[in-house]
Parts: sequence; C-alpha cells; structure tokens
Amino acid sequence: MKITSPVFLDNEMIPSKYTCNGDNISPPLRISEVPPSTKSLALINDDPDAPGATWVHWVVWNIDSNTFDIAEDCVMEGAVEGKNTRGDNKYGGPCPPSGTHRYFFKIYALDTLIDLDKSHGKKELEKAMKGHILEKAQLVGLYTQIT
Repeated sequence: MKITSPVFLDNEMIPSKYTCNGDNISPPLRISEVPPSTKSLALINDDPDAPGATWVHWVVWNIDSNTFDIAEDCVMEGAVEGKNTRGDNKYGGPCPPSGTHRYFFKIYALDTLIDLDKSHGKKELEKAMKGHILEKAQLVGLYTQIT
C-alpha cells in the first residue's frame, strides 16, 4: 500500500497553502495498492516533533476502501473525523512554534469498520484498530514556520 501527494514528495516541504500560514486546508492525497480484503481505511496525521507530546492534526476513520484520491480540503462522505489535539473535528495544518517539523500522514487498511463516534481521537482509534490492520503506509511532509 502507498500514500502520496501531488503537492509534496516524501520528506519534502508541505506547501504553505496547507498550513496555518496559508489556507489551512488538508492537502490532496493519493492511496494505491490497497489490499483487496480491506473493509475501511483510517488516516492519522501527526507531528512527533511538537514540544511535549505528539500533536495530532487530523484523524479520520471509516474511509471507503475504494478511496484512491482524497481531494484538498475534502470532507469524505461516510467517514468520521475524530478529535485532533486542538479539540476540533477537522484538519489543522502544520504550525510549528520553531524549527522544521515532520508531519506524518499514515494510512491504514483495516478488515473492519471502526465503531467510534467523532468525540474520540487518535488514542481511541489506535486501540480500536489493534488486530485489524491489514497494511499501512506513510508519507512524511516537512514544514518550517514562516516568521
């Protein structure tokens, strides 16, 4: 399984349009080579370089298994957007306090739908996915705060 973006390459800079210095909208993503037995997909976007603890920017589950393109600023029909670290049920773009941070876009192929509502976040999703991950892939984008 693979996850890519038409607007940035793995370990390259995320365009500012998709950050707090731009429109703060989610970037377009492409998913390929999804296992045929996949029932749903889940997406976690986080920043392990945030001070104190990993910052969750976006968490989405029950994405249709036939999804191959996620358009920018997309709300996926039937999918659940969980809580990010800010407490929002939506994408919150990179906005590091200093230096260059890494932003992981992790996609998971699951053998089930996840029975969680939108009041939950990454921790609950990871617990619910245990034993159900068929395959996973990640894309890492970088961003340095504009001063």
